[in-house]
This record gives sequence, C-alpha cells and structure tokens, in this order.
Amino acid sequence: MYSIGVDVGGTGIKIGVVDESGNILYRGNCVTDVTGGFDKIISDIHDVIEDIIDQNDIEKNQIKSIGFGIPGYIDRYGKANCVNLNWKKVDFIQKLKETFPGTDIFAENDATVAGLAESRFGSTKEHDTSVMITLGTGVGGAIIIHGKPFSGAHGVGSEIGHMMIGDGWYKCNCGNTGCFETYCSATAIIKYAQKLLSEGEESIILDICKQNISDINAKMIFDAYNQDDEVAKKVIARFKDYLAKGIANIVNTIDPGIIAIGGGVSKSEDIILDGLKEMVRGHLVYKEEEFADIVIATLGNDAGIIGAAILG
Repeated sequence: MYSIGVDVGGTGIKIGVVDESGNILYRGNCVTDVTGGFDKIISDIHDVIEDIIDQNDIEKNQIKSIGFGIPGYIDRYGKANCVNLNWKKVDFIQKLKETFPGTDIFAENDATVAGLAESRFGSTKEHDTSVMITLGTGVGGAIIIHGKPFSGAHGVGSEIGHMMIGDGWYKCNCGNTGCFETYCSATAIIKYAQKLLSEGEESIILDICKQNISDINAKMIFDAYNQDDEVAKKVIARFKDYLAKGIANIVNTIDPGIIAIGGGVSKSEDIILDGLKEMVRGHLVYKEEEFADIVIATLGNDAGIIGAAILG
C-alpha cells in the first residue's frame, strides 16, 4: 500500500507517492496558482495526482490515503487559513473529500508534517519527544509527542515562529512585533543587514550584491561572515543570540529530547551550531541539567512530502 504526500508551498506544490518505509517512489509538481484561487489549486493537485497514478500503473486501491501540508493552519472544522495563498476559512477538508472520493484525507501545517517526517525517518527518530524549527522566509515549528504532531486543542498550536522574544523593530506578518520570526528567519537576517548598510556601515556584502541592497539574500550574508566581514558578524551574532533565546523558551516549556533545525537557513549549519548549545544553556532555568540535543534536519526538501504522506 502507498500514501500520497502533497507539500503545498507559496509558489510551488510538490507531490509524491510514498511507501511504508518513507521512500518517495514517484513524484510530480505544479505551480501554486494563487491568482486562480482555491478551487484552481485543488484542481491542479488532482490533475497531477491522476497523472502520477496513470503514468506509473498504480491501482487506485493501492493508495490508502492522501496527506497535505499547507503553509497555514486547519481548524477543528476542517477549514484552512493560509495568508500567503489568500485562503480564509476555506472548506479545505470537505473539498478534498469531494475531489478524492473514497480516499482517506489528512492535513496539517507544513512545518508540522516536516517535523513528523524527521521524527519517523530523519534526524529525530530516536526520540519520543522532539521539536523542529524551520528557518526559511519565515520561522515554522513542529512539536512531536509520542510520535504524534501536537497542534493544541483548537488546531492552532505549535506556532513557534510567533512566540515573542523581543521588542522588535518591524512588524511581523501576523501583525505583532517581537516574534521569533522577525529575528531568526532569512527575512529577518536580510532586513537587519539592509538596516546596517543603509545606516552607512561598510561591508563586502555591498560588493556581493553589486551595490543593490534590495538584492541581498541570506546566503550572501553567511558568505560574508565566512570572510570575516564586520557587518555580517553583527547580523549573525544577533541572529544566533535570538535563536538561542527562542530555543531556550522551547526547552523551558516543553523539555524535548531533541530539537532539529531545518529550512534554507540551516544549510549554514557549521555557523549555526557553533557554540549554540552553550548559548541556549545560558538562558535556561535549570542550567546544570541535561537538555535537548540540537541538530540539523536531514530530510531536506523531501520532509514535507514524506510527512504529509504519513499523517494517516
């Protein structure tokens, strides 16, 4: 028996047929047609799944379930809210049941399914309780307890990126200031570098971006850090300081066995992990006690597909 995992992103949708060992056997993808609206996105997903099944001679009775990871949350009534997709209380689960009749349907937040995949087949699989933090355009999070994703009583929990860890100098997309996301996402790293450069600080980052600070990306900043650039060092030091505070809040609240860091920013793992655990320890209530291992997630871009597929 197989399951299908659908990883819905803001610009693209990745789909895979997954076996019981977490291997992606067949793949497909499509563009996320945000302008076409909710129905168009679901229709496109249906067409890709049908193509995958037809092209690989899969019998429909071999598909036991279809799972979805979405960049938002699904409430207890099956309605989805995704700011990036312009979905507000869309009847997600019901629409999927109509689109894929006779197939079990499951759905969760995209960071949650990635964390589930890591807990079953990846970096956190040896631990009963784990947390995953995804550092990308925003900051996402997953809490896995006894092998099950925890999303709270109303389906809106595990929003690690929106715990408030400072005063903040710009507003988060959620409308608040001081969110973890505004300190430790790729967006936050870029914004702070742009702020320092616009204030007149000199940096090789300007050479890398050809004097156009609007073209700066996080990789440029990490590359400059590796060249001992002072602005890059300030930016990364600030990022790691707040990352340590955010992780300490998680440890103080949940005390997981392990914390995995994923997302695009995690590719600079040597810089991120260097000294991080001791920085976290400095913010803990029980500083002398053992606490969570901190590792880099291992499943990469496949985590969303695999995690969505194993929701059932």
